[in-house]
Amino acid sequence: MKLAVGSDEQTHLTDTIIEELNKRGYQVELFGPLRGVKESWTRVAQQVAECVARGEVDGGIVCCWTGTGVSIAANKVPGIRAALCHDAETAKGARLWNRANVLCLSLRATSEIVAKEILDAWFTTPLGTDPVDVECVAQVGEIEKKYQAAGRKPHVTI
Repeated sequence: MKLAVGSDEQTHLTDTIIEELNKRGYQVELFGPLRGVKESWTRVAQQVAECVARGEVDGGIVCCWTGTGVSIAANKVPGIRAALCHDAETAKGARLWNRANVLCLSLRATSEIVAKEILDAWFTTPLGTDPVDVECVAQVGEIEKKYQAAGRKPHVTI
């Protein structure tokens, strides 16, 4: 299995994740500071997500301080279902019910032990096949297509 892994900074946690992925026999393609290139969280998330969307890798992992930024940015790429996971059960549910293909992690809030538990759950849980969940994921795709086709952007107020 080949994975795209990126972060806006290299930390002990990112080093641990990469080491763990290598131990598990995954082929890892690094992005941003993990390969020595200074990049913002937005660019790193976009690069990883596009790599997944193009089918060049089997999945992705992205990290930033809270994990929310990379989750938001990755989810802008059509076909990406990025899930911010703080524990193993959330990772399991993201795979089963949301058929998530990009794992997002917080550099601030994720300990090494919890990261390993999340990776265990993520990689041992297959994408869900329950028809209701598959239909919900298809509906997410329809939302994407609605805005892509017309070049429309939703009205957003802050």
